Amino acid sequence: MDILETDAYDRRQRRNTSCVLFVSLLPFFLAAAGYFYLWIPDSSPSLLAAGVKAAPIILLALLVMSYTGGQSLLGVAGGLVFSAAGDCCLIWPEMFLHGMASFALAHLLYSLTFLSARYSTASTSSSCSLVLYLLLWLVGGGMYTYLFPFLQEAPDSAILTPGVGVYVILIVSMTTLAFRTRRPLPVLGSLIFMTSDLTLALQVFNVIEPTNQGKATVMTTYYLAQLLIAVGDIRAGESTDDFAKWKRS
Repeated sequence: MDILETDAYDRRQRRNTSCVLFVSLLPFFLAAAGYFYLWIPDSSPSLLAAGVKAAPIILLALLVMSYTGGQSLLGVAGGLVFSAAGDCCLIWPEMFLHGMASFALAHLLYSLTFLSARYSTASTSSSCSLVLYLLLWLVGGGMYTYLFPFLQEAPDSAILTPGVGVYVILIVSMTTLAFRTRRPLPVLGSLIFMTSDLTLALQVFNVIEPTNQGKATVMTTYYLAQLLIAVGDIRAGESTDDFAKWKRS
């Protein structure tokens, strides 16, 4: 009977925690809705446009910090801060390289987080996992190979071509490490992030014509990816806390 009561109590606690987290995410949803409602054209770069675009990501960073503490600035919260900086840079086309560097640092922090004890898994890599990792790297390599001739035509191709190559390595590494955690939220978030970046690259490097629909696709998938990674990090912290309590009991 005690075990049944404890299990019921744990389920109620998880439901309550999920409700609190959803309410805490409302500012993010409102800020994202505000971005799509205002829909400031790319032809009108401004500090306002940068702030509106970065606001949802900054709110996610603050939320992650409220759950996991200041040390998360060296993890997912820090990655979100660098992502917000990248959002601001990409408002101005001439700062594209700065924006890409900011997102590269974000992926590096996400990768380090997925390697941390909070995401540790006792399972070893299976042959199926190795096949998935190989597929990820083949997709990443295929993306870069496809973009390569368009990068060569860019005005700053001498910097852009190797820079994009390094960026592809970092985002595929981050996605591979997300798969290694075997946690669905980081896995989905990283895959959607890759999709968002590919959609953006196709437009930025003139593979396809930039359109409002394309921009909406990029930003929808981008916000969703960051949301999944942020919530996944919060859940990982909760799982670690639950395990610590179980060990003490």
